[in-house]
Amino acid sequence: MPYDRVTVTLPKEVVRSIDVLEANRSRFILDAVRRELNRRKRRELRRSLSNPHPESKQLANEGLEEWGRRLPREETADLVDWKAGRAVTWKPNLGWTEGSK
Repeated sequence: MPYDRVTVTLPKEVVRSIDVLEANRSRFILDAVRRELNRRKRRELRRSLSNPHPESKQLANEGLEEWGRRLPREETADLVDWKAGRAVTWKPNLGWTEGSK
């Protein structure tokens, strides 16, 4: 994996605390940054699931079959296998549930 050099300014007491726990500051900071990025991605996903985009609600209400019918003919041939999967319905406050409306 290629790396970029980044200069980060931290309070001295934070650097000392890192040095007590970890000999490799870069690895420690990389791990901390990755954890924070993952935490923020999960938070955004939860927010998105709690407040679906209006087009997602429309798709959920219409169903995948209707959505597929609205696609241009030449793009749908291999896009969806209508015999695969299970029927699901979006229900507010519950999310995706198995079965039809």
